[in-house]
Amino acid sequence: MKKVIIIGYGPAGVTAAIYLKRTGIDPLVIGKDLGALDGYSDLVENFYGFSEPIEGYKLIQNGVDQAKNLGIEVITDSVISLKQDETGFVVKTQKKSYHSEAVLLATGKTRQTLNIPGFSKYRGKGISMCATCDGYFYRRKKLAIVGCGPYMLHELEYLNRISADVTVFTHGNELPNLTENPVVFDQILSFKGDDKITHIVTNKGEYPVDGVFIALGVPSSIDFASQLGVVVEKNNISVDQNYQTNIEGLFAAGDIIGGKLQIAKSVYDGMQAADSIYSFLKDKSKKA
Repeated sequence: MKKVIIIGYGPAGVTAAIYLKRTGIDPLVIGKDLGALDGYSDLVENFYGFSEPIEGYKLIQNGVDQAKNLGIEVITDSVISLKQDETGFVVKTQKKSYHSEAVLLATGKTRQTLNIPGFSKYRGKGISMCATCDGYFYRRKKLAIVGCGPYMLHELEYLNRISADVTVFTHGNELPNLTENPVVFDQILSFKGDDKITHIVTNKGEYPVDGVFIALGVPSSIDFASQLGVVVEKNNISVDQNYQTNIEGLFAAGDIIGGKLQIAKSVYDGMQAADSIYSFLKDKSKKA
């Protein structure tokens, strides 16, 4: 039985694991991929300590390697169930079940992409997955945002602050929440341009753009957390000041609890969550 199981090996999960290791606690880290930046080459230019841009997935992989080099057990597997028993928690993956006294949810948020011609070609060349990361470079430009849910509205709020010309493209989906921005409900057929994107092509016409922001993501792994009755508000897991959910011994950190979807914020969350988990386990041992 492990003292702590961390679900997710992105910045929040790995940081928490490293800090717990330094307190003498050996956590088990389980993850299925490298999170929102897995498989992509987005350049990270705003993270402390790197004089040159680094590809996002490489930065995350470096964190995983760092944890392994410290002797932290890291397993690649998909968590499919999370339950409580008389000793703590049972984390079931596709391959095995694990037991622990505490669990940290740090799975991040899955940011969906588009299987549309031109998406891969212009990603990083006018197509961005993060408004708060890249919006600065598109100030006062003609922008488009693709999405229809809460995450899109969150990104749209930021884009409206940097440009007076932002159009919402729902890609054929309904828009349950009203917005004052122009809305195009057409199905997107392709993205086109030269060296950079210049147009969005739909089934009803073409729209000129200087930049396109994709905001289709929804929180990941909330379904299995909800099996325990975890409180979820606006697609974010709710935690207290100690990063603990409404379930004693169940903590959450990083993108999955909301706030700025930034690596720096996830690292901070991981550090703080580790301190809280250590205190929780210490108090628990005194009561035993």
